[in-house]
Amino acid sequence: MTPSETTNNTLINESNRIVIKIGSALVTDEKTGKAKQNWLNCVAADISYLKSIGKEVVIVSSGAIALGRNALGIDYTNRPSSIPLEQKQAAAALGNVEMTRAYAQAFAPFNHQIALILLSPKDTEVRNSHLNARATINTLLIKGKVPVINENDTVSTAEIRFGDNDRLAARVAQMIGADLLIQLSTTDGLYTADPTQDDSAQHIPVVEDYSDDLLKMAGDAPAGLSTGGMKSKLEAARIATMAGVTMMIASGKIDNPLKALLSGAKATVFKAADKPLTARKKWISSHVKAQGALIIDEGAAQALHTGKSLLPAGVAKVEGDFIMGDAVAIRDMDGHTLAIGLMNYSANESRLILGHKSADISDVLGYSRGDTLIHRDDLVLQA
Repeated sequence: MTPSETTNNTLINESNRIVIKIGSALVTDEKTGKAKQNWLNCVAADISYLKSIGKEVVIVSSGAIALGRNALGIDYTNRPSSIPLEQKQAAAALGNVEMTRAYAQAFAPFNHQIALILLSPKDTEVRNSHLNARATINTLLIKGKVPVINENDTVSTAEIRFGDNDRLAARVAQMIGADLLIQLSTTDGLYTADPTQDDSAQHIPVVEDYSDDLLKMAGDAPAGLSTGGMKSKLEAARIATMAGVTMMIASGKIDNPLKALLSGAKATVFKAADKPLTARKKWISSHVKAQGALIIDEGAAQALHTGKSLLPAGVAKVEGDFIMGDAVAIRDMDGHTLAIGLMNYSANESRLILGHKSADISDVLGYSRGDTLIHRDDLVLQA
């Protein structure tokens, strides 16, 4: 077994939740402007295998704009940057239908349903939108579905866009606490120089530190259908690894790219310093300001110290005015701060359901966002 085979096998086998980013150049045939259905069928087979060994898989896919151009009479060989925004948005509206159809067809033989999710930057950056998007993706994964995520190009403006799906994939991986982000690309990783222009360019198998020299190795986005390039992938790697997500750049130019990784295909691995949950809790404890407080009883306090979530039944009082996604302090009956966490319900909602069993939330509010006021993954105990 080769070192790369060992590394790739270990990374994938030790990762429970995996985000796979697929670019336009892989999804769309540049000569015809249509989906590469045979290639998508092979990727679906790879993902179905990963699911069969217990992995949760989320796809972040480009390709909607490229697939929608034909219907609008736009030359599909044009660079995306040369197309006016309103035409790109119209193409995305048409292309998302085609992209969804292609993925659905690819996964049908394996009895896996796909679910299309369109995200804008606020869905990963604004706390209440972030929590809603995360809850939707988590629900789909629990139900065994395959989320396929794309930027909401139809309504995004030039000023509020991710700009490319490399960074979107990193934000999604961060948001859902993924263990691994695999960026399938037209190249098999990072090189010391552009290997298509420099025969002496050497492949870099592992990156542990970021520097200006590293960014200099990345060129501009390639010609053709893509909006990203190696530079955007390095920016995505910085986002992902800071959030505790290891990232891999691997070639998607072969029929079964994920199985190839398991068999030792070349790739560049960007190592995360922390596990996703550790990184998330560091962020909560150091960057989030409490907007209110929950006073809890002794039973709830004991439950928190054993790693449990905070349920409404254990809350005696709600202080302050906050919305879903805000941080609050959690205090015992003597006023000692025990923890800080991110709320699944607003202050007004919390006052209505405090003291109630989780099963009663829907009866009290008329709806439910889940059984917990604060999930244990969004809660940091104070020393």
